[in-house]
Amino acid sequence: MSLLSLLSIEAYEVGLTFLDSAVAQGAVCLDGSAPAYHMDKGFGAGIDNWLVFFEGGGWCNNVTNCLARRDTRLGSSKKMLTTETFSGMFHNKPKYNPDFYDWNRIKVRYCDGASFTGDVEAVDPKTNLHFRGARIFRAVIEDLLAKGMKNAKNAMLAGCSAGGLTSILQCDNFRSLLPATTKVKCLSDAGFFINAKTIIGTSHIEGFYADVVRTHGSAKVLSPACTAKMSPGLCFFPQNMVEYIKTPIFLINAAYDSWQVKNILAPGVADRKGTWRECKLDITKCSSAQLNILQGYRQEFLKALTGFGNSPSRGMFINSCYSHCQTGTQETWLRNDSPLLSNTTIAKAVGDWYYERGTFQKIDCPYPCDKTCHNRVFE
Repeated sequence: MSLLSLLSIEAYEVGLTFLDSAVAQGAVCLDGSAPAYHMDKGFGAGIDNWLVFFEGGGWCNNVTNCLARRDTRLGSSKKMLTTETFSGMFHNKPKYNPDFYDWNRIKVRYCDGASFTGDVEAVDPKTNLHFRGARIFRAVIEDLLAKGMKNAKNAMLAGCSAGGLTSILQCDNFRSLLPATTKVKCLSDAGFFINAKTIIGTSHIEGFYADVVRTHGSAKVLSPACTAKMSPGLCFFPQNMVEYIKTPIFLINAAYDSWQVKNILAPGVADRKGTWRECKLDITKCSSAQLNILQGYRQEFLKALTGFGNSPSRGMFINSCYSHCQTGTQETWLRNDSPLLSNTTIAKAVGDWYYERGTFQKIDCPYPCDKTCHNRVFE
């Protein structure tokens, strides 16, 4: 079978819906355009089940960076592709997605630059930048409620990367917007970004997140229990607020998350000479000294997870892969060669946890012990 025909079975295209009614509420992208999402309707037994998944794509932390982002697909719905590939957790066939194939599956496009947390009323006419991510979050949920989610039996807030952070930071807010009778859970794929120092000992990501929260006015959306104890920028880190989440939540994350290695541990500003360049592109190219540092990063990641606790309502699948986001593609969600922990695929671990067929809280042995990984190689 050719790769193209294989991929066309493993994935299919879904059109884009513009939420024009949100513009009047000021729930808009960075450039002031309407938010947008892709929706594949539920059917059969899944008609009252809803998966609401928020897209990722980093953050913009100041006016300069947000301006650079404004006229891209991550800042404007005018620049978004009109179709999106649905695969993995979004697939509509039981073979590829046994537990969620017949749900209403929604992928919300990311165009605000702050994980759907921002809410600044003022718009500077010089830049025309709108910091309104929290308003987009609410407008999308309200639109879906009107489209039938108000009758939901089951609902899951999910997301990957910056969208995985959304599903952590907005988890209890999502729960509060849904009917009390709905079974609601949250799933974060590669959203557990940790407050770690760089290879040269600087606090790069801590300052960056503080700027994001300040620029976007995110403080009022963040966990009040957390912001009562520390600065709002620190409450953008899951490790500082995850203990306060009341809604059941599942974390999928690589302990050597490729985005975190490239942007938290060894960002360009901390690696002026580029000694980490090859290692960041391909983990098999790392020197033994670099691998030692990566093992230290994994230890720090696992330490940051301790506040997550081990309540049976909480699940985790922490594998020792060099990857980032594992739910939205078939090869890592569910295939004969997809990643396993305790001989269990991500699809089965998440399904068992959601439907309470069993608990799942597993942490992999250190790299390179796991032979089921699909380690990313970057160009």
